[in-house]
Amino acid sequence: VQLQASGGGSEQPGGSLRLSCIASGNIVSINAMRWYRQAPGKERELVAEIYSGGSTNHADSVKGRFTISRDNAKGTVYLQMNSLKPEDTAIYYCNADLWVLSLGSRRMVNYWGQGTQVTVSS
Repeated sequence: VQLQASGGGSEQPGGSLRLSCIASGNIVSINAMRWYRQAPGKERELVAEIYSGGSTNHADSVKGRFTISRDNAKGTVYLQMNSLKPEDTAIYYCNADLWVLSLGSRRMVNYWGQGTQVTVSS
């Protein structure tokens, strides 16, 4: 079971980027999916989360600019980032609560994907 993130890169202030994260492996179902970020010298912070029913929460710092969404059929979570600011520069990590099969039984496990770098600079 793994989470694979992609879509990071460099962008100018005011620009847009879209991050994707695909969950794969012996997964029964996916509960909440999240994006975190960690800037240099700062603690990791929750950016946005989305539950299996579609309800979402966004950090105040990104409300109105970032949108989290998911495609349950593809096991994928997205983060559309618009109106990017230099302070959005960070490594972005996807995170998910996955129901997985282990030794014949089902259990929920929290997984992290590898980070993807987002740099916003002119």
